[in-house]
Amino acid sequence: MLTLLAFVAGGAAHAADQMRMAVTTSFHNSGLADVLLPEIEKDLDLEVQLLVVGTGQALKLGRAGDVDAILVHSRAAEEAFVSEGYGTHRREIMYNDFVFIGPANDPARIGTAETATVALQNIATSEAPFVSRGDDSGTHKKELSLWSEAEITVDTFGTWYNAVGAGMGAALNTASGLNAYVLADRASWLNFGNKGDLALLFAGDPVLFNQYAYLPVNPARHSHVKSGLAAKLEAWLTSDQAQELIDGYTIDGETLFVFNAE
Repeated sequence: MLTLLAFVAGGAAHAADQMRMAVTTSFHNSGLADVLLPEIEKDLDLEVQLLVVGTGQALKLGRAGDVDAILVHSRAAEEAFVSEGYGTHRREIMYNDFVFIGPANDPARIGTAETATVALQNIATSEAPFVSRGDDSGTHKKELSLWSEAEITVDTFGTWYNAVGAGMGAALNTASGLNAYVLADRASWLNFGNKGDLALLFAGDPVLFNQYAYLPVNPARHSHVKSGLAAKLEAWLTSDQAQELIDGYTIDGETLFVFNAE
């Protein structure tokens, strides 16, 4: 089941303006929202209410006009959203990468794989427990595309494949409990507190690049959306200050995101 969660920056005092933005669970789980939103409120006098869902659900909220903007990470789905007229444009903000997490003893031997598809082939061949988001999120879409590139059909999988239909934090918790493999974004993994016997086993394949983009909802489709505030927020998210905060956000000395807005 998809989880809809509202996160509001700031304390008791309310900002003069408010807008709603749908964001991925990976963005929220990373902890970056806790860094950015107070600064946005302070600089812009703008309270950004986050609806924390998977990319697929975030796009649905945008299509329905239930939010003013979205911040997600699935390029093909984003470009379709814009081409269909639901978003005014797509603006890249930052990136990180997807990584494979699994049992530290690595029974499927993915740590020595040369590519992400070989890593998945090793998991499927060994039938080692694997946790899938299963929620139409950007991470889930990436996972499915990787299985497809590996020429492996998910529908044929047995009980070793566990689709949880939940966010990144819940998927990581399930993987920790099952001592299973899982595809995660690096930021969520670094900020995850229940690692158990799990470890980061495979990363670095260029196919695991993970771009986040900002899409304002088109007021021509939904006249009530706050396009002016969405534009104001976009200008801030692509500013030098945002770059400093995004690039400077680290956990245990590791950078979680890299700013690349133009």
